[in-house]
Amino acid sequence: MRIILIIIALTIAIPTIGLTQVDQRESSKFQQLFQKPDTLNKKRFWALNGTLATGYTGVVVALDRVWYAQYPRSRFHTFNDMGEWEDMDKMGHLFTAYMESQLSSQMYQWTGLERKKSAYVGFAIGAIFQGTLETLDGFSEEWGWSWGDIGFNTGGGLIYLGQELAWQEQRIVLKISSWRRPLDELVLTSTDGLHTTSLRQRRNDLYGTNIGEVLLKDYNALTIWSSANISSFIKNDNSKFPKWLNIAVGYGAENVYGGFSNRWTDDETGAEFVLPDGEFRRYRQIFLSLDIDMTKIPVKNKFLKTLFSAINVIKIPAPTVEFNTQGKVKFHPIYF
Repeated sequence: MRIILIIIALTIAIPTIGLTQVDQRESSKFQQLFQKPDTLNKKRFWALNGTLATGYTGVVVALDRVWYAQYPRSRFHTFNDMGEWEDMDKMGHLFTAYMESQLSSQMYQWTGLERKKSAYVGFAIGAIFQGTLETLDGFSEEWGWSWGDIGFNTGGGLIYLGQELAWQEQRIVLKISSWRRPLDELVLTSTDGLHTTSLRQRRNDLYGTNIGEVLLKDYNALTIWSSANISSFIKNDNSKFPKWLNIAVGYGAENVYGGFSNRWTDDETGAEFVLPDGEFRRYRQIFLSLDIDMTKIPVKNKFLKTLFSAINVIKIPAPTVEFNTQGKVKFHPIYF
């Protein structure tokens, strides 16, 4: 689902590419497409409603038939997965719900719906979509309805809605970054001594190998950030503090190769593997770093504003201090 959000963001940004190749008249028409009307544009409003309803139905049906159909169905049940994946999954729910609320709200602002109403609509759309997926989980033996997921979904939406109602702007933005660190070719022997695998193979099987999977799926590479724009909290209009400079706090985890522990069973052989806890102890990380609010960069071109808004979901590489549950403090000259 996070991949869908990135595709939406990139789709908004892609039309800006090659802008210089169109003539002035076409550029003007294209530019108008990105302008928000002062009053409700009913054509845009109903076209957006129809598009979202169709997209929602298509995505849910596709997930049910392509993804959930691969696993046995069950009666509706709940599942307590707090602590699983060192709660990186929960941070993903927080980020996804925030992005769904923000993108949906911005789309309704594009129709001319006033900002406050758009914020409520965005929150509702995020809650409905996330709630639908959680319901599908509830009827699958593989997973289950998670109150933890619901809590973080709601929290992500409220982070967006609360700021819109209080400040009419997003002073604190949720972002992501991801960078897969090098990994030694450690050979592992199964508990029965009959099979072998490697840690790299486990990582690839679990988190994938292509750039999209690494960016959004590898919990050892992924960091979820809360990026605060300092100038937005400074009441002095004459302040010299850079309006684009942010302070970011991130959350991550390392040595996560299983849900609740680094023990897993190979699907093909049924062999059980255990990662040595002494050398690969799982731990959580808190990061403190600098960031840039791309929406605060002073540009007049509406297409560049759209592009900057789309890529503002990515935390920029910057010097970073790490605090982790191993009791260590690390400084990274550049961390992404």
